[in-house]
Amino acid sequence: MFKIGEYVVCGNKGVCRVEDITTLDITGVDKERKYYILKPKYVSASTVYIPVDSSESMRKVLQAEEAKKLIGHIPDIPLLTFTDDKLSEQAYKECMKSNDCEELVKMIKTIYLRKQKRIQAGRKVTAVDAKYIHLAEESLYGELAVSLDMSRDEVEAYVAGEIGGR
Repeated sequence: MFKIGEYVVCGNKGVCRVEDITTLDITGVDKERKYYILKPKYVSASTVYIPVDSSESMRKVLQAEEAKKLIGHIPDIPLLTFTDDKLSEQAYKECMKSNDCEELVKMIKTIYLRKQKRIQAGRKVTAVDAKYIHLAEESLYGELAVSLDMSRDEVEAYVAGEIGGR
């Protein structure tokens, strides 16, 4: 059970703050069922309602030490492997759905290297790669920003500095 005021990662909604745990007075909704009322940190006009009894798509935000350990481990995290470029989007979707920071790192590293190779070959980045690297970075950097108590804009430089210093 999550607590009011706690930050959680909620599926594709990203980092959210638990605003309340209550029943809903909405037509067609079970009046006895409790819901988490979540406010996404980076989408202020949005509210998310998740039933307490089916909150498997939610997890606690990484603690600062866990975030630092993940960042230190980035060079050792393997790339995604898919046998055919046509399967890349499916692999990316699975990473996003996993709600797992290490999977997001795999995806970012993979797309970054694919992007570098394409640019060196005089080709543009694919629309699929551009879309998913953006989604993965938003999700990962948003969580790391909360974990490390910094702005989302500072996270990418912080991660690059940590990795570059090794």
